[in-house]
Amino acid sequence: MNIDLTGKIALVTGAGHGIGKAIAMGLALSGATVAINDINPDACERVAAEVQSMGGHASLPAGAAAFHADVSNKHAVQAMLEGVLDKWGRLDLLINNAGVEPHASLLTLDEWDWRRTIDVNLTGPFLCSQSAARVMKDTGGGVIVNIASIAGRAAGLRDRSAYVASKTGLIGLTKESARELAVYNIRVNAVCPGVIVTEMTAHLRQNEAQMRKWLDDIPQGRLGEPDDVVGLVLFLCSDAAAYITGQAINVDGGKVMM
Repeated sequence: MNIDLTGKIALVTGAGHGIGKAIAMGLALSGATVAINDINPDACERVAAEVQSMGGHASLPAGAAAFHADVSNKHAVQAMLEGVLDKWGRLDLLINNAGVEPHASLLTLDEWDWRRTIDVNLTGPFLCSQSAARVMKDTGGGVIVNIASIAGRAAGLRDRSAYVASKTGLIGLTKESARELAVYNIRVNAVCPGVIVTEMTAHLRQNEAQMRKWLDDIPQGRLGEPDDVVGLVLFLCSDAAAYITGQAINVDGGKVMM
């Protein structure tokens, strides 16, 4: 996509793999400098090195740095934001992507897995958005994009009660954040992917019956790729989306239409 984000400073959580990594790469190719966050220090260091080694927009070198932090920890999030400010002096774009997805029925789901899922998938975006918005309101505004899921819309998933609850809550947080932060020129939107080909879905994609069911339910007849999500994220981060806020937009090949 021909989107120019040159001069923007972006933070992507959970960027050590999958959709988060693809978003970080897309932002860098559009000219943004990218703070790479992941709970796995080796993963975020590796992706930061990859971003630094690639060319940015208009052949400019892409800037990146790794920030190892657990987004569910308030103090770790605050330290991460302070690190971004110390390095670049501002933050323009926040992509809340970090997430976990335990598989268990409501009858067998462990309370620890429930709490961890809510902590990472919902409290994490709250903490990161709060810290980022405090910075953005003092520097003229910014953009927050939450990576939710069609599971938070009208497509619940069997044996994913914690995940569905967290993503439904994230869409609600997106809308309320957009209402409150608009006065500071901060736009907040959610992207709701369907089934995307990532490490998180690898074991499910090995189930032939599951694959057939998925494909039968998707009008476009294929699973999504991380780059299918990247294009929408870049658009929402750009000035082309200046009048779009408080929206939750599906990227799912037509599985959920609403």
